[in-house]
Amino acid sequence: MAPTTKQREFIDIARSEFVEFGYGGASIRSIAKRAEMSLSALYYHYASKQELLVAILDDGLETFLMMCRTELDCSDSSAQSKLRAMVTAFVKFRTLHQEQSQLVQTEVRSLEPANLESYEARQHEPLHTLQKIIDDGVRDGSFHTENPTDARRAIAAMCNAIAHWYRPDGGTTVDELVQRYTDLALVIVEAMPTPDISDIRKSVE
Repeated sequence: MAPTTKQREFIDIARSEFVEFGYGGASIRSIAKRAEMSLSALYYHYASKQELLVAILDDGLETFLMMCRTELDCSDSSAQSKLRAMVTAFVKFRTLHQEQSQLVQTEVRSLEPANLESYEARQHEPLHTLQKIIDDGVRDGSFHTENPTDARRAIAAMCNAIAHWYRPDGGTTVDELVQRYTDLALVIVEAMPTPDISDIRKSVE
């Protein structure tokens, strides 16, 4: 169920609070004050700081999954097109939803066991999709990497890192990053076979 207008306000304010002070250092009282609401009003929507963290992480994950679906819907059936679509979603989420990306990478560990298990089950969905695209590309000859799992890890890691260094006023646009990172992803999966150095030597002799 999508958050209500008031829940959305609490989520957005709490997200900034958690990013700035960490889950342990964030204050429910401060979140309520910034929202110009009473503590009782906040507790009416979220019974605890843990419940609020779950709502923030779920909201961000749903946004990310929706971006992945949107990009894949615009791709064609080829492995290269699908890989570009997934990397595009990764890059756009890490840049356009930077606070959420930072929070996911630092505060998932603050989830209580039952909440963590539920979140991780859904969090792995885009990674499974990315892995399937790479595996399918290897099978049909579109990709030539001998290490598809490592390729997936490398692509995900380089995209995840964007949230920590990207600056909207840094001179690089999101579209430029998308182009760079989709090109890099195709290199990682070896969309073109790596030339044999012995063959290159023979061709110039």
